[in-house]
Order: sequence, then structure tokens, then C-alpha cells
Amino acid sequence: MRESRQLPVPEGLAGMRVDAALAKLLGLSRTVAAELAEAGDVLIDGQQVSKSDRLTSDTWLDVTLPEPPAPLVPKAELVPGMNILYSDQDVIVVDKPVGVAAHPTVGWEGPTVVGGLAAAGFRISTSGPPERKGIVQRLDVGTSGVMVVAASERGYTVLKRAFRDRTVTKTYHALVQGHPDPTTGTIEAPIGRHPSAGWRFAVTTDGKPSVTHYETIEAFREATLLEVHLETGRTHQIRVHFSSLHHPCCGDPMYGSDPNLSKRLGLIRQWLHAVKLGFHHPADGRYLEIESPYPADLQHALDVLRA
Repeated sequence: MRESRQLPVPEGLAGMRVDAALAKLLGLSRTVAAELAEAGDVLIDGQQVSKSDRLTSDTWLDVTLPEPPAPLVPKAELVPGMNILYSDQDVIVVDKPVGVAAHPTVGWEGPTVVGGLAAAGFRISTSGPPERKGIVQRLDVGTSGVMVVAASERGYTVLKRAFRDRTVTKTYHALVQGHPDPTTGTIEAPIGRHPSAGWRFAVTTDGKPSVTHYETIEAFREATLLEVHLETGRTHQIRVHFSSLHHPCCGDPMYGSDPNLSKRLGLIRQWLHAVKLGFHHPADGRYLEIESPYPADLQHALDVLRA
């Protein structure tokens, strides 16, 4: 059943367009707010209004919200360690384990997110390149955590635009060697192909602009646990940026980690986990924030440091 909201127009919103005001009041995307107005679902003092009409104070607003998509029942584990965190007709959010690629690539013969979802009977958007249908973001094979896949064409279009416009909140936790100085800061350095190793990336003068924000969560004698927010989404961005500061991710020999520390922590991959993803739902604009707990190997490394 669709939900209705009735509320007086706040004085601070007087003179604002209907679509902009609804977005501010109800947390909808402006596109969804405009669609509601055009569908006749927005009334002011009982009269239908268009998206471009202006609000006036001392009037009463009546909005019929879109029916939220019903979450689908999570299906059985798809590939070892990969579970569904949320799914409906437009989006599927998975907890991607280490050792699983986002989609098929040349030379990769292991499991993929796309393959696992398809095998489990999930519908995936047909939009996008053939081998990457439904893919709106990617996590490295060696990185675990929250990843969203488009289930519908609408989902693909809206989410692809959201990632392009940087309105998606991507939060990672990374365990890096040593202690970054300052403890909270921003790394702004262009990233491109490594000049002598094409399978690696590096900070280069002709690379793509790349911005990483971080803050310290917990410091240990040999390492620091960081919360990282990506403003851009370059390949290996977190790994490259912290390696360039001589603070590589623990367990990441490709970018200079200490093998002795990795062995002591029991790490055979980089300590990097996508802990949270926040985005506006493609259907109704409501904000979703989905989290993933640390997998066992990363938690074990922290336990060793704390002990």
C-alpha cells in the first residue's frame, strides 16, 4: 500500500520549486519528486501542482509516496562466501568475498559475482558491455565487501549515473603499515599505469585525477586501521595512494607490504574491505546504506595486533 504524508509547508521552503522542496523535506531524489508531481501525487491545499510550481507558506502539503519495492527473499549462498545483503527488482547488493571477480575477464577462470547471481536465478540488467552486464561498480578480486549490481535497466541507468556523479558513498576500512601523518587527511595524486609494470598502477604525472580521504580508527605498534572514503574510483586507488606514502596495505606484496608482518598476521591478501555503500534507490529515491562485517581473515589480523 502506498503511504501518504501530510504536513504544513515550512516557512524556510516558501518560494522553492515543488520538486526541490520535496527532495529536501522527504529525502527523495529530485527526479522521483518531479515524477510524483507530474503523476498528480502532490497536492497543496487539495489542489494538484506541477513540479515547477512554487510553494507558499501557510499551506498544507499532501504527498502520496511511491510504493517501495518489496525486498526479495535472499537465496542460498551463491559462490563460497558470497551472500546477498539486499535485493529487489532494481538492485542486488552482495557481500563479495576475496577470490571472486566482479565479472568475467580474459585469463580469469575463477568465480564471478555476475556468474554466481545468474546461476542462482537472479535477473541482472541487460545494460552494459556483454561481459559486464549489470555491473555499475567493481571490487578487485583481492578486495572483499559490499558491491551493488543492477537488476533492472532502470537500476543500471540510475546507479551508473550516481557513480559517475559521485553521489554514492563508498566507505572502506584498510589496515596499512606504519602510521600515516597526519592521522586524518586527503591524498590527491593522479594514478596511471606503472611505467615498468603494466599490471600495476602508480602515482604518475600523466595519470587520472584521484582523491582519497582517510581518518584513523585505531593505531597499533606496526600498523594503523583507517576509514577511507573514495572521491574517485580508480583501479587499485587505495592501495596505490597509501603505497605512494610508504604505508602499503598489510598483506599487499604487489605494492610493497612487509612479508614478515603479513605472515605474522596470517594475511595472504591485502587488508582492505568495503564496509559500507550508500546510495539513493533507483525506484523511489530513498537512501539505502548497506554494511558488511569483516571476514574472518581480516578480523584475525586485527586480533593478532590487539593481542
